[in-house]
Amino acid sequence: MSSENLPQSPERAESPEPHGRKPRVAVVFGGRSSEHGISVVTAGAVMKAIDRTKYDVLPIGITTDGRWALTADEPERMAITDRKVPDVDRLAGASEGSVVLSVDPSSREVVYTEPGAVPKALGEVDVVFPVLHGPYGEDGTLQGLLELSGVPYVGAGVLASAVGQDKEYMKRVFISFGLPVGPYEVVRPREWENDPDAARKRIVDFAGEHGWPLFIKPARGGSSMGITKVDDLSGLDAAIEEARRHDPKFLVESLLRGREIECGVLEFEDGPRASVPAEIPPVTAHDFYDFEAKYIDSATGLVPAPLTEEQTAEVQRLAVAAFDAVSCEGLVRADFFLTEDGTFVINEINTLPGFTPISMYPRMWQESGVDYPELVDRLIQAALTRSTGLR
Repeated sequence: MSSENLPQSPERAESPEPHGRKPRVAVVFGGRSSEHGISVVTAGAVMKAIDRTKYDVLPIGITTDGRWALTADEPERMAITDRKVPDVDRLAGASEGSVVLSVDPSSREVVYTEPGAVPKALGEVDVVFPVLHGPYGEDGTLQGLLELSGVPYVGAGVLASAVGQDKEYMKRVFISFGLPVGPYEVVRPREWENDPDAARKRIVDFAGEHGWPLFIKPARGGSSMGITKVDDLSGLDAAIEEARRHDPKFLVESLLRGREIECGVLEFEDGPRASVPAEIPPVTAHDFYDFEAKYIDSATGLVPAPLTEEQTAEVQRLAVAAFDAVSCEGLVRADFFLTEDGTFVINEINTLPGFTPISMYPRMWQESGVDYPELVDRLIQAALTRSTGLR
């Protein structure tokens, strides 16, 4: 992409909605995690939904090796085609240029540089809409950069993003706030590397107490990547290897028999509210609700979930309680099991849930009376009115 084709720098202004131009939203997507492709798909859906009469949009893709690239504003190229997810490298084309966001909080200037060329200012960004999933984006790292830069952003802050990404500490926080959590074990990198036999024995003892099958999953992953259902000891080592391919720290969880229920939380002017819940029915073509079931085979959930009024009220209460426990902002999707004895157990939260056309979070809010464009607009407006720093 040549510098001649880049957008012209708008006039500088000090307020989020300066006179003479629309607020500029930088949609940041892609990233270095294994969820890169799904992030691109989510970004395409968000960019389609942003009201261009109210906002200017600056698409910034992060390649798998971490380069910030300016991409064309072409959301139609950011969809799953032929069962393949898109990536930032293809969207950026042959361009070797990089986008740099200033870490000077007195300036929100974005600069574009190409090898051998004079850096070109693209103007100021008023708010960032991050749609990065997984490490290096959803885990507080990007949020920390934006805090240093003084740029408002959609979604949870540094602490809530980090806790929401790390399933071990997420569960610890839930337990400290009295939220119901299922049995689990954590194996940290040093434990596995220094004494794998002792770690393996702990897992086997856990299976002896809670029964097979077990789920082995990366501690800091998402989109069901790296998760394996293990029916007996023979599959344990391969499952651990697969989880550690995504994250050196992994979790071991027992099977909770029951129904999978999800609930969205959205921050309104008067505080967080819960959507109608959804149910993920058993996926017969897959062993569990894995990546292929979610994104490739377009598994459909039941929205709203067929629950009693009392069950609906309880899962909504727990979803908002989880949002507050982790000090979230903006949005959260909370995932539960409704066990056979009629109690809800929280599995995890997602501080940046998927926004693909088939994602459950926007579907739940659509059924709750907030359609996709309004949902995106509410998130942007909330971020514009929220300061960075301690709050």
